[in-house]
Amino acid sequence: MSDKLGGMIFAAKPVPGDRVAVVSPSGGLPEVFPAPYELGLQRLRSFGLEPVEYPTTKRLNATPAERAADLHAAWSDPSIRAVISSIGGSDQITVLKHLDPEVFRSNPKPFFGYSDNTNLLNFLYSLGLPAFHGGSVMVQFGRGGAMHPDSERSLRAALFESGEFELTPAKGWTDRDRDWADASFLETEPELFPGAEWSWQGSGVVTGRLWGGCVEIIDWQLAANRWMLPVDQYSGVLFLETSEDMPSDQQVSWMLRNLGERGLLERFEAVLWARPKAWELDNQLSAEDGARYVADQYAAVEGTLAEYNPSALLVTGIDFGHTDPQVVLPYGGTVSIDSSARRITVTY
Repeated sequence: MSDKLGGMIFAAKPVPGDRVAVVSPSGGLPEVFPAPYELGLQRLRSFGLEPVEYPTTKRLNATPAERAADLHAAWSDPSIRAVISSIGGSDQITVLKHLDPEVFRSNPKPFFGYSDNTNLLNFLYSLGLPAFHGGSVMVQFGRGGAMHPDSERSLRAALFESGEFELTPAKGWTDRDRDWADASFLETEPELFPGAEWSWQGSGVVTGRLWGGCVEIIDWQLAANRWMLPVDQYSGVLFLETSEDMPSDQQVSWMLRNLGERGLLERFEAVLWARPKAWELDNQLSAEDGARYVADQYAAVEGTLAEYNPSALLVTGIDFGHTDPQVVLPYGGTVSIDSSARRITVTY
């Protein structure tokens, strides 16, 4: 069953006991790092869901056509009530040309993913099929020690509930990775930094549909220009985040400039920007350098937005990106932003 609202077809949600597909449309990293993957499957089962794997779910070098076949199989199976990505990657855009839009239109179901999965999220959006930005088996479900309570609360609500869900600043967070090759890290929770309030620029109340995702992937989508809608079909609230590749402030400014020159930035009444990841195993910035990296990124966002859409409401530092915790955003769903009350509410 599904519900059509505002031109979008909202799929029915799973219930405990249902089967859910676990797919790897990007990288088959469960083959290389089975421990966090298996832990993630255990957590899914603790939610009352039965994960179903596919031929490429745990295969690192599957071809784009093989990965597309798994997506077709997951969406075509009526016993599968939701689809969840194992992890992101870097080449999911090559999978999209192998997808048959009718398979997805005929069998709408919730999809959860972020990062490189922005490719599939945007593809579904172009078909009028909303999904969920956030939640991967190996990261949020497979987190060491326990799931972050903010991530778990959001994922449970997005999976099983309907109605409003208020986003709140995390009381504790981290952007520090731990090496998946060392299975002992799965036994303990990561240390967290103290929480911080979001930063607000502009005023007013904005309610609208959410579109966006990982800004690097959106930039790729603009370049490919095969799954983008006409500019005048975008409106509402733009949400963006940067990946573990940690693009420079100049790169972020250029990518936003591309959106501006396309005429897209001016289409949105508000912009939500995620807390950037400022530390990576292969790029371990000091505390001072990390803070400077974040500040420079926010300044790039503010400067570019001031040029292309100065009246837009901007909120930065929200936990929907590559840091921990991660809240789920309804991609194609509704958000309400109240600057006076400092309140953001999404509708799952």
